[in-house]
This record gives sequence, structure tokens and C-alpha cells, in this order.
Amino acid sequence: MGWLVSKRILVVGQGSYIGESFARYAKDIFTIDVVDSRNDKWQDVDFSGYDTILHCAGIAHVAQKKNMRELYYAINCQLAVTVAQKAKNEGVGQFVFLSSMSVYHHSQKEITKDTPPNPICFYGGSKLAAEKQLQQLATSSLKMCIVRPPMVYGAGCKGNFPRIVTLTRRLPIFPNINNRRSMIYIDNLCEFFVQAIDSEREGVYLPQNEEWVNTTKLVKLIAKAQGKNIFTTKIFNPAIKLLSKSLSQFGKLFGNLYYAQTGDEHEYNKINFSDSIKASVTKE
Repeated sequence: MGWLVSKRILVVGQGSYIGESFARYAKDIFTIDVVDSRNDKWQDVDFSGYDTILHCAGIAHVAQKKNMRELYYAINCQLAVTVAQKAKNEGVGQFVFLSSMSVYHHSQKEITKDTPPNPICFYGGSKLAAEKQLQQLATSSLKMCIVRPPMVYGAGCKGNFPRIVTLTRRLPIFPNINNRRSMIYIDNLCEFFVQAIDSEREGVYLPQNEEWVNTTKLVKLIAKAQGKNIFTTKIFNPAIKLLSKSLSQFGKLFGNLYYAQTGDEHEYNKINFSDSIKASVTKE
């Protein structure tokens, strides 16, 4: 990798779990600054001194009520496009946009780069709207790199992973389900960003852990990291199958939703699944 001359990276999204994690992970590789997107300070930053803008600002873990739609699109779409336009105007060579697997419908099961996006929520819809406008800004001078990670997890993360950890802590028994889901550990995602920035990639990318995740195996590993045993059974499977069709939360937990493997996952997967769960779960 070309690290003889350190690239300058601006992370937009101070306080963002992924943005802050990347800044820590890559601090000895690149020269990195982080700017807050929740005020107008980023507008005063001179982008011309940066090689890449990594846009991690966004709204995700907020209830998606009907009256929240405008807020989701304002932050996840309009803000991103405005930042990218400034990057283009000031000569930045690459814009990396943190999108999401949520641009796809959860019923699509296996997803490839050719799978048409079909979001069913404000979050996914706003991310996809941003992607479309950002791609229109791409030129030979501004390379547009769009990254759609699946569930991101790690110590201190937000979202579904800590909910699963809490659930595992409380339950003595859990369904034994044979499903397949894509996830990515935070350090593996940060390594993907490092490589994407270093090689100045453009286009759409679907990074993931090297191995798919089975929810039952995930819960067992979390329980082990917590120093407890959890009993699993298939007795609940018929009811779960029915509930997964009508309740999205059951579908998200027990259904299939995964990226097709591309064969290059090992290049940025620096920590295997079992070790990543140990690193992500704090024993009490």
C-alpha cells in the first residue's frame, strides 16, 4: 500500500461510532481530522487540503415515525450531497459515503452488486436517495466510493447488536435457528476504509465479515463471552417461522439476509468472528 506519503483524510461526523472508530484505527496510517456535522463548522473547513472526505454523518437509531421522514432525508441525503458538492468545488480527489445494507429489502435474502435496491424504511430510502445524487457528482477528478455495510458491531456500538447482547444476558433459553446473515466487525470495516482510501476506489462496495453469521451461533458466542451458558432448542421454530413473515423484528433476527461472498473478504478481515465477539462483549 502507498503509505510513504501520508494522505490527509477529513471525517465528517464527529461523535459517529464508525467515524470516530476509523480515526482511532487509522491514526498511524493517515493524517486524520474529524469535524462535527451538527453545526455549520464543517462549512468553514478548507477541504482543498484533503485527499479524501469520509462522510459518516447521519441519523440511524431513531424511531422512524412518519413525522421523522423529513429529518432523515435532510441529514442522510441533503447534508451528504452538500458536503460532497463542497468537496468537488474545492478539489478533493475522493468522497467515501457511508451508506447501508438498508437500501435493500430485507426479503431479498442473498444480495449481490446486481441486486436492485428496494428500501422499505426512511433510513434506507434516505441513504439510497443520497447515493443517486452523489453518483451524479462523480467525475474523473472526484472519485465517488459508496460503502453499504451490513450490521456493524464492536465494543460501544449502538443498534441491534447491543440489543442482542442484552437479550442473551437475560434469556436462559434461545431458539436453535439455521439462518444466514451478514455482519461486519468495526475493525474489519475500518481496514476496508483504509484500503479503499489508499487505492482510491470508486463505485459501490458491500463489505462484510469473512464468514456469514448464524444467529444461534452468535448468541452462543455472546453468552460464552459473558461467562454464561445458554440452552438452545428448535421447539420454537414453527412459531418463529410464522412470526418472521408478519413481524419485521423477527425477520431481522431469525431470517436470511446476506451479501454474496466476493472472495476478497480476507484482505480486510483482520479479526475472525469468534475473536471479534469476545472483543465486542464486556463481561459484567
